[in-house]
This record gives sequence, C-alpha cells and structure tokens, in this order.
Amino acid sequence: MIRTRSLVRRTATVAAAGAAALVLAACGGDGDSAGSAGHNGHDTTATATASGSASASRGGHNAADVAFAQGMIPHHRQAVEMAALADGRAGSAEVRKLAAGIEKAQGPEIGTLSGWLTSWGEEAPAAGGMDHSAHGMDGMMTDKEMTELKNTSGTAFDAAFLKMMIKHHEGAVEMAKTERADGAYGPATKLAGRIVTAQSAEIDRMDQLRKD
Repeated sequence: MIRTRSLVRRTATVAAAGAAALVLAACGGDGDSAGSAGHNGHDTTATATASGSASASRGGHNAADVAFAQGMIPHHRQAVEMAALADGRAGSAEVRKLAAGIEKAQGPEIGTLSGWLTSWGEEAPAAGGMDHSAHGMDGMMTDKEMTELKNTSGTAFDAAFLKMMIKHHEGAVEMAKTERADGAYGPATKLAGRIVTAQSAEIDRMDQLRKD
C-alpha cells in the first residue's frame, strides 16, 4: 500500500514536471515567435517608411517644378547660343570671358533639368531654332534679335550682347524666383536659388561693363 502511494506520488511528480516543461517550452516558443514577429514587423515598418521617404525625395515634385524645368531648358539653350557667338565676334576680352562663364555654367544645367523631366515622366523640350519668345517666356530673344547679334562684331557686338543678355538673365531670375516660391522638388528649388545668385551677380557685372 505504501509502495503504491509512493509510486503514485512519483508518477504525479514526473507528470507535473513534464507538464511544466511543456509549458516552459511553449512559453519560450511563443516568446521567440513573438520576438521574431515583432522584430520582423519592426524591420518591415522601418523599411517601408524609409522606402516611402526615399520615394518622396525622388518624386516629390509638382506642376511648378515641371514648368520651371520645361521653361528653363530652352531659356538656357538660347543663353548658351548667345554666349557661343562671343567667340570671334566680341571686341572686349571681358565680354568673351563673361560669355565663356555663362556657357560653362548653363550647359550642364540643361542636362540636369532634362534628366528631372525624364524621371518624372514629363517631356523635355526638343532643341530647335523656333522663336521661343512667342510663348511668352521671360527674357527670350526673338529670331530677329538673334540674327542681328550674329551679324555684329567688335564694340557693336559687345553693346548688343550685354543689353540682350541682361534682359535674358532678368527673365531667368524671375523664373527661378517663381520656382523657389512655388516648387516642391528640393534639387529644383536649390538650383533655382543658385540661378538667382549667379545671374544676379552677372547682371551687375554686365551693367558695369556697359558703363566702362
């Protein structure tokens, strides 16, 4: 009888220990599983947030950004065309130096602006000899004015070039100010800020050259 009770107690103890082990294992499994799920869930959320932020930084543009890029491309192209005319026509070394600086700065910006439009799924203006001023774009020269500039040289070229380029730069500065006020795409508004600074300084320089 005593042996029977002892056997019963030992059996109960073993069963209890086994049950406890199962409970601990289950808890441990649940904890690992929950921790893994929580860890994975956290990573997924963080990844989604980072991805969303990256997407916003890449594509967070608006209509003002598109208008700025589409307008500034032909504007820059004409400035580069005007600047290229100085080589062999300008009478002043200062005018030739100024023109070379304009060509060097604005040429690469055309590529940048075109790249943005492509990435946004927008059409970049095609290169061509059309009269862009007919579209009301600020500071653009007419075909007639461009022809007159091509047909001058020496001091006459310098005077015409400075007068036209000041007007051209003033138009670009206004376009850039509009982008800074209304644009949403960070790189575009930053470029607009650089245009305002650089071309305002060049306007001052050209005004001085006209007085000299």
